[in-house]
Amino acid sequence: MVTTSTARNIVGIIGNVISFFLFASPIPTFVKIYKKRSVEEFKPDPYLATIMNCSLWVFYGLPFVTPDSILVVTINCTGLAMEIAYITVFFVFAKKKGRLKVTLWIIIELIFLGIVAACTILFFHTHTKRSRIVGILCVIFGALMYASPLTIMQKLIKTKSVKYMPFYLSLANFLNGVVWVTYALIRFDLYILIGNGLGAISGAIQLILYACYYSSTPKDEENEKPTEVQLSGCNGRARPLA
Repeated sequence: MVTTSTARNIVGIIGNVISFFLFASPIPTFVKIYKKRSVEEFKPDPYLATIMNCSLWVFYGLPFVTPDSILVVTINCTGLAMEIAYITVFFVFAKKKGRLKVTLWIIIELIFLGIVAACTILFFHTHTKRSRIVGILCVIFGALMYASPLTIMQKLIKTKSVKYMPFYLSLANFLNGVVWVTYALIRFDLYILIGNGLGAISGAIQLILYACYYSSTPKDEENEKPTEVQLSGCNGRARPLA
């Protein structure tokens, strides 16, 4: 008989695998940047936001904040390392203005994370209190990230074309949210549940819109791969939250 702990670990491992592929999805974008030695019109915003998001979830999953959440730590550490690699490539090939923006935001994020860590450790002395304050911050930043697909959805409805919404990325986002919601329900974790519940809902809406407008998309557009800029924008909105 499979125990609750074993089931949770199995689901968490599946979530790690799906999340890894989501984190890896911007690789073609940065290969292109490297080959062209230019960031062109790419923006660092999604990757800067994900660095903050992953950092908060890593802190949330640490034993002295939320015990028995090692799988939350592993995937977000992996994601954090990948996002740092992406933003490093961006920094190397960006113009002065882009580098200044990256530097400024990284400093702000480090200061914010330092304040959160210090306050959590010094002023909250139980796992419940620590996980509550950090979990609330994770949910808030996650909700802000999930607001970003609204522009893509609006464009899809306006153009009645699914050209700008990659199906497999939307499907992966939905599955990722569902898996981590399941993980949160096996041993109830409100913050992982809310954060990934929003992700699952966002992914479901994207898939519904895709189904609704697939038939109205001109065939030449249907078979045309979205540009790297569009994919880059999509990647930033759908990062795993746990």
